[in-house]
Amino acid sequence: MGEKTEYEKGDKAPNPGIYTEVSEARSFHTEIQHPQRIEMEKGGTFPETTNKNRKWKKVDKARVH
Repeated sequence: MGEKTEYEKGDKAPNPGIYTEVSEARSFHTEIQHPQRIEMEKGGTFPETTNKNRKWKKVDKARVH
């Protein structure tokens, strides 16, 4: 079984990095316009998202601006 890639409030960050909010239904029409981004340390606890239907996902380094 692989490592989780999406996290909810209260989950622990498996690795340090930048995480962003993602929606459950990922399509062009449901894309989040201004997702919240946070920097996490390994073992840090994920905070609440701005919408109960969102989760946290690690940002690929190549996609960080």
